[in-house]
Amino acid sequence: MTSLTSSIQAMRQELGSRVTIVGHHYQDDAVIQHTDLRGDSLELARKVAAVASEHVVFCGVYFMAESAALLARPGQKIHLPEPSAECSMALMSPAPIVEEVMLRLGESGRKIVPLAYVNSTLEVKAVVGKYNGSVCTSANARKMLEWAFSKGDAVLFLPDKNLGANTANLLGIPELERYTLDIRGQGARLDVGAANKARLLLWPGHCSIHTRFTLRQVERLRGEYPGASIVVHPECTPALVAAADAAGSTSFIIRYVAEQPQGATVIIGTEVNLVERLAAEHKGRVKVLPLVESACTHMAQTTEERLSATLQAILAGSDAFVVNAQEELRDNARGALETMLQVCA
Repeated sequence: MTSLTSSIQAMRQELGSRVTIVGHHYQDDAVIQHTDLRGDSLELARKVAAVASEHVVFCGVYFMAESAALLARPGQKIHLPEPSAECSMALMSPAPIVEEVMLRLGESGRKIVPLAYVNSTLEVKAVVGKYNGSVCTSANARKMLEWAFSKGDAVLFLPDKNLGANTANLLGIPELERYTLDIRGQGARLDVGAANKARLLLWPGHCSIHTRFTLRQVERLRGEYPGASIVVHPECTPALVAAADAAGSTSFIIRYVAEQPQGATVIIGTEVNLVERLAAEHKGRVKVLPLVESACTHMAQTTEERLSATLQAILAGSDAFVVNAQEELRDNARGALETMLQVCA
């Protein structure tokens, strides 16, 4: 045990029930060892809403802490150890462009229901809530997309085109009923005529971690490990998902590995911290390998050093690491998030 680890444990003991530390599965083991709760986006959204502690330290990226701040009780503080930890996918859907696109799409009189992946900013969630849309996670995208279709004439799914397309495949939505938007020029190049012919409108965003996985990697590893199962995250391309044996959220992947028989080999296409953790947990029972090592540099910004600094700030009564949901955005953004929690209760 390092001195830093011991120091964090001592501060946690001093703070007692005043603090709860939560962490996303993509955090590395040095950080995840200190968490009281861990999970994927949906699990953490549900769990944080029920946390009674005065302080919640969120080990993840900024949009996750913003979502937690929306669900926080009055007086409860959400802390992010590294405020600069962003999500490249979330940054691919700037709120002003989303607003412009929604306005232009609505000119035809069709009711467009926006459905935003939780990997989006507070500002985007507020736009989505303004237009009576909701949010989803990779675990509940199918259910939320069905909900969105029931509420309007078409759905704008953003920002991840791969999750949108993979979910559409599960629902059997034909390719001819889908259209990927051109948002270049701050939305000026949007082809409204083409968009009006589609039921599902896809925002052209993606996850840089999951688009690193390729069909060539699948072919190579199937050759090296005959009989192995390949499971990937639905942020991967539809072609890769089709080539895999299974696809699902981080929680799905965890269950998938746990249900494999003794001696099985599982190859996983998702963030490498989760893959390595599963490999360690199932060592000697199931061989767990990464499709390729793909690490999220944004998640890696949360370290033991940053966690220690956050706990020190809490003990000192400082708000240096506190994340707040802007008041003017809170109602619409919270409405979008709570709709998801109600639909998926």
